[in-house]
Amino acid sequence: MTSTVDPISLPQRAASNDPEIDREALANLLVEIARNVDPDYRARLDGVPTADPRMETLRQLLVGREISELSRVAHLLDEPEQLASAVGGVLPSAAARAPHVQLGEALTPAVERAVQRSIQKSPRTLTDILYPVFLPAIRKSIGEKIDQTFQSLNETLRHIFTWHGLKWRFEAWRTGASFSEVVLKHSLVYRVEHVFLINRNSGILIAHVTADNATSEDPQLISSMLSAIQDFVKDSFNEKEQSGLDTIRFGELRLWSEVGPFATLVAVIRGNPPEELHEIVRDVLFRIHDEYSQALEQFDGDSSQLAGIETQLQSCVELKQEDSNQGFPWLVVAAVLLVLIPAGGWFFLSWQSGQRWQAYVSRLSTQPGIIVAEQKVRDGQFYIAGLRDPLAADPQSLLSGTQVDPARVHSQWQFYQSLEPEFVLKRLTASLAPPDSVRLSIVNDRIVAEGEAPDTWIDRARAAARQLEAGGPVFDISKVRDVSPEARAAERWQAYVSRLGTQPGIIVAEQKMRDGQFYIAGLRDPLAADPQALLSGTQVDPARVRSQWQFYQSLEPEFVLKRLTASLAPPDSVRLSIVNDRIVAEGEAPDTWIDRARVAARQLEAGGPVFDFSKVRDVSPEARAAEHWQTYVSRLEAQPGIIVAQQRASGGHFYISGLRDPQAADPQALLSGTGVDPARVHSQWQFYQSLDPKFVVKRLMASLTPPDSVRFSIIKDRIVVVGEAPAAWIDRARVAAQQLAADGLSLEISELRELTPQKLTHLREAIQAVDILFDSGKAVPGPEQLPVLDKLANQLKELAKDARKAGVTAQFMLTGHSDAVGRETANASISAARAETVRALLKKRGVAPESLLVRGAGTFEPAETENSRTGSSANRRVSVTVNFH
Repeated sequence: MTSTVDPISLPQRAASNDPEIDREALANLLVEIARNVDPDYRARLDGVPTADPRMETLRQLLVGREISELSRVAHLLDEPEQLASAVGGVLPSAAARAPHVQLGEALTPAVERAVQRSIQKSPRTLTDILYPVFLPAIRKSIGEKIDQTFQSLNETLRHIFTWHGLKWRFEAWRTGASFSEVVLKHSLVYRVEHVFLINRNSGILIAHVTADNATSEDPQLISSMLSAIQDFVKDSFNEKEQSGLDTIRFGELRLWSEVGPFATLVAVIRGNPPEELHEIVRDVLFRIHDEYSQALEQFDGDSSQLAGIETQLQSCVELKQEDSNQGFPWLVVAAVLLVLIPAGGWFFLSWQSGQRWQAYVSRLSTQPGIIVAEQKVRDGQFYIAGLRDPLAADPQSLLSGTQVDPARVHSQWQFYQSLEPEFVLKRLTASLAPPDSVRLSIVNDRIVAEGEAPDTWIDRARAAARQLEAGGPVFDISKVRDVSPEARAAERWQAYVSRLGTQPGIIVAEQKMRDGQFYIAGLRDPLAADPQALLSGTQVDPARVRSQWQFYQSLEPEFVLKRLTASLAPPDSVRLSIVNDRIVAEGEAPDTWIDRARVAARQLEAGGPVFDFSKVRDVSPEARAAEHWQTYVSRLEAQPGIIVAQQRASGGHFYISGLRDPQAADPQALLSGTGVDPARVHSQWQFYQSLDPKFVVKRLMASLTPPDSVRFSIIKDRIVVVGEAPAAWIDRARVAAQQLAADGLSLEISELRELTPQKLTHLREAIQAVDILFDSGKAVPGPEQLPVLDKLANQLKELAKDARKAGVTAQFMLTGHSDAVGRETANASISAARAETVRALLKKRGVAPESLLVRGAGTFEPAETENSRTGSSANRRVSVTVNFH
């Protein structure tokens, strides 16, 4: 582009030092730029001088870079993908720098439309997102409202009929408030004495505020104990992480806990606080999280960034409600008393009269022979009706001493016969008129007659007993003896027959009485007692006894023994006796007598007692040799690893064969001491492997060659291996156990442990040598212990990792200790708190919490004696014990 315009100059105003550019020249320059950018505008700018070539140079110098950027931006706007990428790169920083109000107004319509479309498209997504957040809060809010309602109802019902209730009802009428509000105002007296703010993750105390005149122990100790209780409940009952212990009550003290995202606020309240106090404490916790959110999230024990937080907590300890001392409305009370005193007097007299009547009715109900069917009180009169036995007490006479006016009592009684034993006894005594030798009494609700009476009275008593069976008590006359002469004679005869029945060798087949004579018949062994001689002392007249006895041989052992002794004539070396109804012969005898005894035994087998002569030894030489041989065979059969298959004696020689384990005893050596000539014994043994556990253990010891740390034992036919061994040896033992299982034997290696690698042993010893020390009365270690904790945490993580590689699980027991200063209960509590604090600090340093166990030992496991110079400080510690599973 060419131009004939003179070179452009931008003159400054000469009359002033103002460096401002001449506006007219600048306008001409801009017009020329417009001509060069868009030639179509040339016709509209008539009268404006055209540009020369120097204008192009000037334009490049002034706006060349801007033109290039405009071209790049135009190209960027034409490409949507590049535009989206560019906007995405600067949008976060732009949103961060933009004013919140303007940014919110700009994004609100778009966000609202996006959320509305998302909810319309998938409402369940929003429900799943909000459910875990809102449900616990809604449940807790509903629970607090229910508690508030029940608290209000409980206090209202408790005071509704008291003097305070009357006073407060008058106050509610006077002030226009509801009665329940006035009741809660006066009855819920409380005071917040302490407020603790505790870090939720580590359990370290952030801040503590105390009300005036309130006392407590070390705040840090209380904070540690609260955290320990929270962790104990969660670990013991598998509670969720976001849940917590809301309320603890101890006497007049209540601990209310409110949990926030990063901290827990615990308020110690004395008295009976209203449920609305939860909202106030929760609002304070929300304000603290709103103002100190970042500092609470990054809290590591340094509270320098939480300045002013105690001011927020101070508002909680100022919360209290005291009972007002307003004047008592004596006028109202006097008016009420004027009305209640006469009414109360009348009511008391009526109640007292009713109580006396009920006492009289109860007294009647307990009287035997009286049944109260109906009783009532009407218009000051008493009415009663029922049944009465003529032998029972007079109801009118029972009124004496009850203070009931007899003139006001109207009774109506119907007579009946009571079946109670005492009344039945009276009627039986009157009707039967028992003789003096008979006594009637009541035993366990039964009427029992005892003594002697004629048969005529017994017949009348028996008829009366049958009549009582229809529903009355039992009338037992079995203990009344008939005293007639015939009955006495029959009783003596039966005693004689019973005596005969107990005699051995006598069998009574028949006995009877007829016309004053006694007849008896049966069987009698000649060796038995004489029946006629047994009549003496029985008071039975022998002249009236007719007996007929048939002789027989009794099979009772004592008679059989007498006959055997007489027939066999045993030598002096044999003794016959009776053992458990068996005849036993013991001793030594020739074989001829033994043969006779064997014949007698066979004869007795037909029905008599057993004749056992197995304990009679044959004294002939052949019998002695056979006896010695059987002793040797029995000795062999009792030996483990030896099985006798066949044995016999022939021609003065002994033959035996069977199976023998190479580990068993030598059969030839067992002949010594048996009295058997070895030259006459011919044996044939086949070797085999016995499954007796003793031999199996010997073979296992020889094949497996166990290390010294392994021990074999036999428990109830089971082979048990215990101890420690390398993994390769354990594998060999497992293979041997599988092989033995096929033979029916059990080799148990479950108690066999693999040898722990040397590295784990050294690391365990190093860890168990570490102690975390504490200052006196403190449950949190000092700053000087932090490097020890860091090193201990690294060692614990390394040991857990190496143990997993070795196939075992490592667990660490943190034991808290205390010195002997102070009370034992406080020492036990602070030792447990110290262990819980170390657990929380190790957990914060990355140690797996499931591998950490805690316990408090108090003063029972001191490291040093308390009278030493360093004893107290060394005992304020937490020690570590490592266990492998």
